[in-house]
Amino acid sequence: MVRQLQGWAAEAIGPIAKPRDIRFGDNLPETRSGKILRRLLRAIAKGEEIDVSTLENPAILEQLEQSA
Repeated sequence: MVRQLQGWAAEAIGPIAKPRDIRFGDNLPETRSGKILRRLLRAIAKGEEIDVSTLENPAILEQLEQSA
């Protein structure tokens, strides 16, 4: 499935847009108001330290980090 998604992105958008890493999870990290925290997704991808003070469900981050 990962290779299919990478191939689709390369064909639909272009080879430069092909993601190197695709992770699957049950949900995305959101604030209490329901906004997706993209900065946390970037931090996970870069391996940086994460501030979870505004996160609704911190268990989601553990799941995304472990799927690497």
